[in-house]
This record gives sequence, structure tokens and C-alpha cells, in this order.
Amino acid sequence: MSQALSHEHIQVGRATLNVTRCGTGETVVLLPSWARGAADFVDLMGVLAAAGYHAIAVNPRGIGGSTGPLTGLTLHDFAADVAGLLETLNAAPAHIVGHGAGNRIARCLAADRPDLVKTVILLAAGGRVAPSPDTSAALARTLTADLSEMEWVAAMRTAGFFAPSTDPLVWRHGWWPAVAAAHLAASHATPPATWWAAGTAPLLVMQGLEDRLAPPANGRALREACGERVQLLELPDAGHALLPEQPEAIAQAMLAFLRAH
Repeated sequence: MSQALSHEHIQVGRATLNVTRCGTGETVVLLPSWARGAADFVDLMGVLAAAGYHAIAVNPRGIGGSTGPLTGLTLHDFAADVAGLLETLNAAPAHIVGHGAGNRIARCLAADRPDLVKTVILLAAGGRVAPSPDTSAALARTLTADLSEMEWVAAMRTAGFFAPSTDPLVWRHGWWPAVAAAHLAASHATPPATWWAAGTAPLLVMQGLEDRLAPPANGRALREACGERVQLLELPDAGHALLPEQPEAIAQAMLAFLRAH
């Protein structure tokens, strides 16, 4: 496979996953944040491919052409989708990258199927230290209300999705409101104890210091609980979005971690 992007639909159990692939070498699977899609990783995929990795960005059920039931699910179901994808493509063991809500699926996969996971890389890793109610409400409002551009930016600022130095309009588009509630329900239906520690895989955790949705205390708690298994990197001038805010720092840290494992 060349460094050009290719798009495929892959049947995995009751789901059909639309994935974007790029490069050759060890597999790095990229799982997007809540109500976001694989397109968020396009730039990072190019960096990974150039460095000799096979990058696979996954659209979860309901996003970007991926289909499958969206009711009665837990994070274990979304993790099983990724497991089936890896088995179908004969791409395991793989490095698993999860951003935001995707970090929960990444950790759930590592806990449920350690045989398929080589390492786990978490961007904006929450799950232990919760955001404030005002923060969560502001983010939900951006997906459930018909907001003007100015109102949308203000809500994103309140949610801490972006650092004050970042223009939120870089991610004005690419949201999938219709599946947001389903993904939240799956997360709420899954006890954190079943996924929080990510099994026994080596972990790289990158947290934005301006993140109010997954406060930096989450990464510190994971480091304290799991010890040297966790490498923690806290990034200034970054909120929950991370990818459009600190792309070079993220890419450099990720490549160094991958090469070490």
C-alpha cells in the first residue's frame, strides 16, 4: 500500500465499518473522539505512513458511512468492532490510538483482547475525573441547538474543547450529532473498572493542559495507578481537541513511543 489514502467498507459482525488506510508496516489504528470521524486523523496518518507505519483510521458505527445497531450497546461492542476489523485484516497485534471518547474504546479493546494490542496511545484521556456540569452542557449544546457561528464558538470556549489560543472554527465541521447520544449511552452503560486501566499494555497518555472535558488530572491518576507502564505528556496551549492544536508535538511523541515498542 502506498502513502495515498484508500477507503474501504469492512463487514464486522453486525456492523460495517468505513475505514481509511495509508502506508505499510506495523499497524496503528486510530479511533476518533465523540461524534467525530476518521477524517480528524488525515494529517497524522500521513506522518505515520512516512515513518513506515500502516495507519487505519476507523469511523465508528453511525459515522462516515459506517453502519450497525446503535441501541443497547456498551463500549465492549465498539471495542469488538475494532477487534473484528484487526482480525479481518490480519493486522494484529496493533498499536491503538484513541482520542477523547475513542480513548475509552481503545482501553476497552486492550482490556478485552490483549492478544490484539501492542500498545495504547491516548489523546485527551478522561474517565476518572469528570468535567463540570457547565462544561458538559456547553459541549452538548453545540450539537443539539441551532447556533450561529458566534454562539457555537462561545459554547466551545465554555466547554474547554480548545485552548484560548486556538480558533475553534478549525473544527466547525465534521460533527455527527445524530449518533452523539448513542455513543454517550454506550459509555454510560459500561463500568469504568472494565476498561480504565487498558489491560496491561504500555500506555502513552497525552493531555491538553487547557482541557476541561478530560481534565489533566485524569492522566495523572492513570500514571499514579499504573506506574511506569504509563508515559504521560502534558501539552500546553491545548484543550480537548489536541490534534489541530499541537500536531507536531503529538506526532513526535507518538513516533518516539512507537519506535520504543
